[in-house]
Amino acid sequence: MNSCFRPLLAAVVLAAVHTASAVAQHSAVDPQPRTDDWWKQRHEALNRRSKEAGSQAQVVFIGDSITQGWEGEGKDVWAKYYGPRHALNLGIGGDRTQHVLWRLGHGNLEGLKPKAAVVMIGTNNSNGEDNTPGQIVDGVRAIVNHLRTTLPDTKVLLLAIFPRNENYSPIRGKLAQVNQVLRKLADDQHVFWADLGAEFLNLDGTIPQSLMPDFLHLSPRGYDIWAASIDGRLTQLLGDSVLPAAPGIDLSGNWLWTIAGPDGKPVTAPLLIKSVDSRVTGFFSRPDGRELTIEEGKLVGDRFTWVAKRDRPDGSIMIYEMSGRLVDGKIEGQAKTTFNGQEITTPWSARKN
Repeated sequence: MNSCFRPLLAAVVLAAVHTASAVAQHSAVDPQPRTDDWWKQRHEALNRRSKEAGSQAQVVFIGDSITQGWEGEGKDVWAKYYGPRHALNLGIGGDRTQHVLWRLGHGNLEGLKPKAAVVMIGTNNSNGEDNTPGQIVDGVRAIVNHLRTTLPDTKVLLLAIFPRNENYSPIRGKLAQVNQVLRKLADDQHVFWADLGAEFLNLDGTIPQSLMPDFLHLSPRGYDIWAASIDGRLTQLLGDSVLPAAPGIDLSGNWLWTIAGPDGKPVTAPLLIKSVDSRVTGFFSRPDGRELTIEEGKLVGDRFTWVAKRDRPDGSIMIYEMSGRLVDGKIEGQAKTTFNGQEITTPWSARKN
């Protein structure tokens, strides 16, 4: 090759590499501060909180306005669940992944050594055409990687981004795509996954205003659902004990439970529950005469979680993660399982027999 062309070729190659890098980079992974004064003041306040809390903070919550709302609509629930755990709220309203990335690298984590970090971020990246689902995933992944690098001994509880908008909408579909990939970040050793989305939906798919008044931010009851839904997993990560059941709440008794059958028609069968303090045991009767035993049952406030397992004809076992709450003397619940690699959520209910 003529030596005259080598410098030119090198320049062309470098320009191509630079262009490819620029294309690969996008706003969701580019750490940036916000310029508004109140945001700067909030960021500085969080830095002070972190320094003051230091190693005493057992758990930190990282996110946007939904997380910051623990200081507003969720303050009473926070005091109940997280006050004893010296929890720290690192949420700022309006933040996107790039803003959280910047904050984590500029003082928000200074001096902290929490056992767990609860992360939910990305809904503000989903507005309009701001970022694609893949870019939002990139942004959340960057935050998780930053936490793993900066706080290697901290377990990350990554939450699916909550649903928004009253009814089915393109933005809900966008967030569903993001959540499908985000769950892949969990390795169940350092990063753990929880999807609470179904807890905030009616059976027809709408979001009740009693849980999200503006169909985005939570009400006090919405925060209670959030806290109760993750408490079992958070308890495992922190190594502490679950909170006792609320006074007067007792699931014990004979119930009739109802769930949609394979043909869509409701199927009803007996359910026996025994609850002592926060521990729940019992079994479901099935129409074929077999029983499903309640395992790992916990009652926190008016909400419960447990696991039930069913043998399949091929010898495999289907695991149902069941949760719900007691509402006006009736049980309203959700059953989650994985079938043929796909997660399925089915509503169920029960009434006293």
